[in-house]
Amino acid sequence: MIFRQLFDATSSTYTYLLADEHGREAVLIDPVFEQAQRDLALIEELELKLKLVADTHCHADHITAAWLLKQKTGCRIASAATIGAEHVDVALTPDQRFGVSGIELQALATPGHTDGCMSFMLADHSMVFTGDTLLIRGCGRIDFQQGDASALYRSITEQLFTLPPACAVYPAHDYQGRMKSTIGEEQRFNARIGGDANRTDFVGYMEAMHLPHPKRIDEAVPANLRSGAPEDGRLPEAADWADLRITFAGVPEVESAWLIHNQPSVTVLDVRTDDEIIEGECPPGLDGAVRIPLDELSARIDEVPRDKPVVALCRSGRRSALAVNILKKQGFKKVASLRGGLVEF
Repeated sequence: MIFRQLFDATSSTYTYLLADEHGREAVLIDPVFEQAQRDLALIEELELKLKLVADTHCHADHITAAWLLKQKTGCRIASAATIGAEHVDVALTPDQRFGVSGIELQALATPGHTDGCMSFMLADHSMVFTGDTLLIRGCGRIDFQQGDASALYRSITEQLFTLPPACAVYPAHDYQGRMKSTIGEEQRFNARIGGDANRTDFVGYMEAMHLPHPKRIDEAVPANLRSGAPEDGRLPEAADWADLRITFAGVPEVESAWLIHNQPSVTVLDVRTDDEIIEGECPPGLDGAVRIPLDELSARIDEVPRDKPVVALCRSGRRSALAVNILKKQGFKKVASLRGGLVEF
């Protein structure tokens, strides 16, 4: 199985990518709207087909990318039937099995943080994606969206804590940089419900907490009831100056065919060293390139015209990717690297 744990620093949200190595079909769990481009880039680079997006619950601190990814890839959306979100293709019920070719998950009803929370367990019980129900050394709060401390206690003790002790726990969030736990660890060490804590201990702890509401709750919850679709139902505006591809590393790139066709409308920036360039040589079809070696670019940034978008190139596309970052830091908005560099030109 192909498995990746991805992180959104703004909301401290984990997104999980699971795919079968043979069929190459993938499922994304708890994707973040602002990270959709990153997730799509990874899926493309790993040569996968996104078939399903699944949300563990109706999030209050970020907007899901489910609808956006459905528009981009044609994938299906899964979430708890209890939530009643729009645009859902697979309305999950307790113990329902779902997934993609080679990846089978089971939906466990684990309400308490919200009434629509589910945890997704891998069929072999080796992994469980617990959303906000069970966190690493903690659990989700219970003070909004029909939260209920007693229900959360039952969800954890009667559902999650009955899984094998070695079952890996992957939560939807962690605010301390912790990435993974196990059921056995949480049974022993969870600060709210582990060890000898009983229902009275847990409920008393949870009801005594006084936390500020999530900053985006008024925006996020209504949007997530639409599976992340904007109110106007329109896709976010894409770059209008080029046919951009954003890599998983976050680098905007254009293909050589696009550059040749559109070269008069952009500035071509060649960041190769002088000893790489034969006297009088220009990349094929790219007359008039601005030549500034990468190690001199920051000092000579004023030599790069700002009246047109800039496409940086080098031999392989590695140094030009760094040039893009330098240009962005200097205020250039419309920049890209030539994908594959001159090797693939």
